[in-house]
Amino acid sequence: MNPMPDNVLTRRVLDCAEEVHREVGPGLEADAYKTCLAMELTKAGIPFERHCLLKPSYRGHPLELEYRMDFVIADTLVVEVEAVEEIGEIHEQRLRTYVHFGPFPMGILLNFNTVDFDDGILGIPGIPVDVLNAPPDGVDVFDDPGRWFGQSPAGG
Repeated sequence: MNPMPDNVLTRRVLDCAEEVHREVGPGLEADAYKTCLAMELTKAGIPFERHCLLKPSYRGHPLELEYRMDFVIADTLVVEVEAVEEIGEIHEQRLRTYVHFGPFPMGILLNFNTVDFDDGILGIPGIPVDVLNAPPDGVDVFDDPGRWFGQSPAGG
């Protein structure tokens, strides 16, 4: 499991985002904020990757899906950037998906289309990896689905 991002790192990322908001304010497209945030993160010496691909799996079996995350900060924090009137359930659920399948210990959703930037910040804690990925008794649902769902094996 990735280590939990420390409060210092999280605060530094939020400081960079607040600087972008202070400088340009609301009203731009999300891509503009992403570019500005990347510049601030670089200036602050914070390690990050942009446009990271996430290829989720289910119980160790890859799904034929790919998601593109806006930022992964120091391998521990997912940051998604929006510039919308209001954060909707779909924005929050998308971030939860990234945190869950990453797996990342935390995610932050930043909505730059707010007058007060603090109103545009949403943090999502992760779930420990061992809870997410371990079938009971080490059973692989694809090898023994009856046992996984609490049923007796066929004929038994």
